[in-house]
Amino acid sequence: MTLSLARRAERFPDRTAVVDISEERLYAPAETIHENRVSYGDLSRIAARTAERLSALDVGPGDIVCLVTRNRVASLALLFACRRLGATLAPISHWLTPASVDRPFDVVDPDLVVSEAAQRDLVRSIPFDRSVTLEELADADRESVDDGRESGRDTERPLLLLHGDDGRPVVGYSARTLEWNCISSIVAWGLSGDDVAPLVTPLSAADGLVRVALSILYVGGTLLLDRAFDPGDTLTAIDAENATVLAGRARALTDMAAESGFEDAVDSLERAVLEGSLDDDSRGRYRDADVPIARAYGRLECPTALSQSFPSDGDPAAVGRPVPDCRVRLIDVDGTVLEGEADGRLALSGPVVAEGYVTAAGTDDENWYEPDEIRGDSDDDTGGRGRFEDGWFRTDERFHRAGDGTYRPR
Repeated sequence: MTLSLARRAERFPDRTAVVDISEERLYAPAETIHENRVSYGDLSRIAARTAERLSALDVGPGDIVCLVTRNRVASLALLFACRRLGATLAPISHWLTPASVDRPFDVVDPDLVVSEAAQRDLVRSIPFDRSVTLEELADADRESVDDGRESGRDTERPLLLLHGDDGRPVVGYSARTLEWNCISSIVAWGLSGDDVAPLVTPLSAADGLVRVALSILYVGGTLLLDRAFDPGDTLTAIDAENATVLAGRARALTDMAAESGFEDAVDSLERAVLEGSLDDDSRGRYRDADVPIARAYGRLECPTALSQSFPSDGDPAAVGRPVPDCRVRLIDVDGTVLEGEADGRLALSGPVVAEGYVTAAGTDDENWYEPDEIRGDSDDDTGGRGRFEDGWFRTDERFHRAGDGTYRPR
């Protein structure tokens, strides 16, 4: 099965794809959710209408659409709409500031910017004047387009551009690479169409969009979607929808564990995938609630490279072994590939790794990213510096590989 929403809508049109739990009112009471259920058939129709409206705005093959919004069903629809048109989607994080939002735009140079009204202050700082709001897009004229399943559709050109937490760098993902990432997640964590997963990371981030949202939709599961993460609302949704899998960064999982009624709310959870590390108290709360945790390691350039299996080996410092379809090496300072138990710099390869960094001139595989020049300290940042070279992505992060093939950061 390919990364085609239309094919899934044909197979199970009435199955719930997304439950939008966002509060209808801005200042709704804590732990209040609003359930708007969107089936696979609904989502496919929304994507089709979105593609027709983009086409009426002269968006076509090779064009780039930037999206500035919080988590919305429209964000997912835009990705599949761009796929149908042969265009590229570049979601821009609402976590950026007016001072940093121009960083991805300097690289992306979009043909159209789509935004939600709530991000008007951020949009005013964008050095671009061809933009529409989601509301204006919904009212735009429509032109008929195909459903994007033709064999001639280019699956190698970028379908998705993602940027780092601080707006740089920007990497490109083809539809084929996104599909391999979905398959890898499904195999690594045993995802199925029966799984229900809350989204606790923005859809503009690789771990939110690729690791969780697309993987769940690819396998036919259900995604619980909130405009912005709130630990109390997420726990309410987990309890109400009997969520089975939770994947997120340490900060989100820690905030959830600190909520009252945590153990009762997560009774349906069967497993959690953790990016980063939890403090002993938070880890203990998940253990007391019988929710096994497996650590994972990913980057902007490779959403998931390493993961523990379930049940995890109990070593809180380890991040597991390579996931399916990801090749991993340790390299010495002189470029020597290290064998067996060793310490070295991590290098990644395989169909789950992005095609390369993107510059204003296109994909630049020789480009080094030097984040220390532009980023502040962030507990959630998993990136270092890196380089695409000879079919490998070479990071500057040091790891130890144990004799059993388990990796841990140094």
